[in-house]
Amino acid sequence: MSDELEEALLDAERDIGDVPAVELIQTVCVHLLSAAAVKCGLSDNPKEEIDLAEARKIITALAGLITAAAPEIGDHHARVLRDGLRSVQLAFREASTYPDAPGQGPGEKYTGPVN
Repeated sequence: MSDELEEALLDAERDIGDVPAVELIQTVCVHLLSAAAVKCGLSDNPKEEIDLAEARKIITALAGLITAAAPEIGDHHARVLRDGLRSVQLAFREASTYPDAPGQGPGEKYTGPVN
């Protein structure tokens, strides 16, 4: 590894070490929400970017993260993330040719049925 690359990695580690956990969790969740939205067809090129199999994985991981993190980050932060999660769960259901049964959709084992 070059000295320049190694120094850049060390700088990134130092920077991330200064970021509070709540901000890190929120940032990761926002990235997952964005990716799920694109995979559900909520983008400028929905026909090219929709991939419900990938969306299901992302949404399930996101639901698990939000559920596990909620007690740690507090209701104020978790509520916003839950709202975003519900939106992509509904987008997934709407984009599905054959929607899952209530409670069987992506992430619903963590959130309960989404209507």
